[in-house]
Amino acid sequence: MQLDNDQLHNLLIFLEQSDIQELKLEGDDFRLEVRRNLPSPVALAPAPAPLLAPAVAPAAPAPGPASTTAPSSPPPAPSAFRADLVDITAPMVGTFYRSPSPTDAAFVEIGSRISAGQPVCILEAMKLMNELEAEVSGEVVEILVENGTPVEFGQVLLRLKPT
Repeated sequence: MQLDNDQLHNLLIFLEQSDIQELKLEGDDFRLEVRRNLPSPVALAPAPAPLLAPAVAPAAPAPGPASTTAPSSPPPAPSAFRADLVDITAPMVGTFYRSPSPTDAAFVEIGSRISAGQPVCILEAMKLMNELEAEVSGEVVEILVENGTPVEFGQVLLRLKPT
């Protein structure tokens, strides 16, 4: 499948006029993902028919293990900013994991002393497991995200007291 600039432009105009929240489109040599959050339902004029040959349909969710437990309490609220701590933030959108596999121990715990370059968690994005390494040495004083929780770009995951 090929997608030229005009087709991409028409697709983006179509999506802007629709209420589609997420679209994933893959070809031989490209992958396009568009996500957006509408603030509230808005009445829109009927969208013109897309000028693309293939029909655009929302992607079906990938099969995966279903969660059998609901969170018993909301995640802890992040504490106030402290200048003496270093934040480790998510460099991408993904799912936060504290250990390399469900049966392994967590990379770090509160009170753990870590070195620069040491893995502190995994962020899974698009079925790829990305180890996130500490940029400074220090002691872990806060873990702000629950295991298996989706995170946003720039979200604070951990706080360190540098040494």
